[in-house]
Amino acid sequence: MELPEREAMDFDVVIVGAGPAGLAAAIQLKQLAAEAGTEVSVVVVEKGSEVGAHILSGAVIDPSGLDTLVPDWREDPDRPLKTEVVKDEFMFLGPAGGISMPNIAFPKLMSNHGNFVGSLSNVTKYLGRKAEELGVEIYPGFPAAEILYDEAGAVVGVATGDLGVARSGEARDDFTRGMELRAKYTVFGEGARGSLTKKLIDRYRLNQHSDHQKYGLGVKELWQVKPEKFRPGLVQHSMGWPLPNKAGGGSWLYHFDDHLVSVGFVTHLNYENPTLSPFEEFQRFKTHPMIRDVFEGAKRIGYGARAIMEGGWQSVPKLVFPGGCLVGDSAGFVNVPRIKGSHNAVLSGMQAAGAIHEALAAGRAQDELTSYEEGWRSSPIGYDLKRVRNVKPLWSKYGTLVGVGLGGLDMWLNELAGLSLFGTLSHGKPDYACTKPLKDVKPIKYPRPDGVLTFDRLSSVYLSNTNHEEDQPVHLQVKDMGLQKASEHDVFGGPSARYCPAGVYEWVEEGGAPRYQINAQNCVHCKTCDIKDPNQNINWVTPEGPGGPNYVNM
Repeated sequence: MELPEREAMDFDVVIVGAGPAGLAAAIQLKQLAAEAGTEVSVVVVEKGSEVGAHILSGAVIDPSGLDTLVPDWREDPDRPLKTEVVKDEFMFLGPAGGISMPNIAFPKLMSNHGNFVGSLSNVTKYLGRKAEELGVEIYPGFPAAEILYDEAGAVVGVATGDLGVARSGEARDDFTRGMELRAKYTVFGEGARGSLTKKLIDRYRLNQHSDHQKYGLGVKELWQVKPEKFRPGLVQHSMGWPLPNKAGGGSWLYHFDDHLVSVGFVTHLNYENPTLSPFEEFQRFKTHPMIRDVFEGAKRIGYGARAIMEGGWQSVPKLVFPGGCLVGDSAGFVNVPRIKGSHNAVLSGMQAAGAIHEALAAGRAQDELTSYEEGWRSSPIGYDLKRVRNVKPLWSKYGTLVGVGLGGLDMWLNELAGLSLFGTLSHGKPDYACTKPLKDVKPIKYPRPDGVLTFDRLSSVYLSNTNHEEDQPVHLQVKDMGLQKASEHDVFGGPSARYCPAGVYEWVEEGGAPRYQINAQNCVHCKTCDIKDPNQNINWVTPEGPGGPNYVNM
């Protein structure tokens, strides 16, 4: 259909994504401008229905980023983090039992002393309020759907998605054209596997000198437990069962706030068996005799899932390009063994803001923010990531038992002597290329959920408050449906029906032949399909705003 021209608005800085990194960049820009006695116009666009609606994390939060950005946050009665870690436990699980590992065996960097347990969604809500108090404009429910370029190829902003487009592609009666938001610099903080970030990496070849990115899938539930089961400030992590040795991952249980327990499970997406289901592995985990007792008489009140960047130091792409930069999870600043990234996200947003402030003060626009690119590896972010750079590749190569041991040795050497026996290891194959054909594996059979401790996906998605306008183009784009049948189904046995934690994908028998069904309304925006499809044949794009989950206390 022929579209009318978009209206346009001009800003100094446009920020895509109201996560910790994007909001930190916005706040720091306003702070630096106030210190310099200047003005800077900043707008943040966010695809969620409100700030924090799409934010999901464990979360044990290292407060170093928040301390730097908002030094007095601890004295704020409205502060989002109130439960400090008081006990840190680590377990290695077998099928029927397990062992607790002494904390003295772990490097100091793995300690959670001084960290806080809480909701990262609530942290971003807090930062959103701080940003608006400083004059930042925030537009939730408006996903950035297109990158705008000038004739020289520099990024000059983004366009929000059109509203009121029917599934057929025709305009409905309520059609509204998206808005162009133009800027001197555009900051991309979309989180893991951002749809626009992918395009930027390809267009500017930002990853030509870095290793490919690695990912995990984190599946999380929020429970309200009985008072006698609640231990505020307790942090527990585990590895081992139910995953096989060659499939990496682990769990968390965090006690915080009003008798809440955050329980979750991360499965590294380089697993080989196409019949493995990260969601089902999580459900099995909760039945372990060392775990299940905490949920006796408890009520499950929340559910969500999200991809996690796991490549670390060697997988961080070039962060700058003409007219903008990448921050936070879009850059890949997660410390995998610590299971933490929000502190680095905040610090990266601040560093990007410093480079932009410097550029604007010099009268520059649409060029590369070289000081940001050149500075991050020698900053606290680089220090945090470099020390743990070999843990993930060792784990992937040697499996959980040997790989984690070697990774621990490498962390100790980095901490005590600032050196590594391994140098900087490569990650090997990308995650999608690790999947084996169905004929080469032993299929995994999972027990039926009991509806008390273990659940199915659809009842879980209900708790995520996920909603999408039904009459809109499907935002999960299969590039070649013939390839999906010939390979994803016939060769790999349809792994999308198992790796998706929301029941989006199904192979349905119809007239004696399989038909690929996409239940896009269920999508919790985890991005796993975009990462794990063995042919890279599924492309995740932003749906009509403000579709997706609406997380509470997640």
